[in-house]
Parts: sequence; structure tokens; C-alpha cells
Amino acid sequence: MQYHLGQLSVGEKAIITGFVEGQKEYRSKLLAMGLTKGIELELTRVAPLGDPLEISIRGFSLSLRKAEASVVLVEKD
Repeated sequence: MQYHLGQLSVGEKAIITGFVEGQKEYRSKLLAMGLTKGIELELTRVAPLGDPLEISIRGFSLSLRKAEASVVLVEKD
């Protein structure tokens, strides 16, 4: 079952399956940061007010706004 990255709970791991259609401005930015299909990630932290999210991916930590995270489709590991 596919979820948006923002729907994960802290500590959950997932694999990127794609991106939401029609969000080209975020998609190219996310691809440049290393968020590509088939890559495993883990949601490590969420700010107290829920924005931004911190994920661990490819050996580094990356913070994303909730709007950016909602574009990434994932499948829970």
C-alpha cells in the first residue's frame, strides 16, 4: 500500500515508489537531493509543530517541509 512520506511515524522505514503527478517543481528538487525510486529511508524526527520532517537516506540526514514530503510516495518496509 502506498503512503505519502508525511504519513509515516517516527522510526518507520519505507521505500520510495514514486512521486505525486503534477508537482514538477518539487519533484526535480527532490530528485537532485537523492530521493529516487527504490531507495530506503527512515523518518527520524518531526519538529514539535509537525514541520519540518527529518529523514535518514543514503547515509545522511535530510530535512523536508511537509509540502515537499507530501509529494513523495512510499511503501512501508
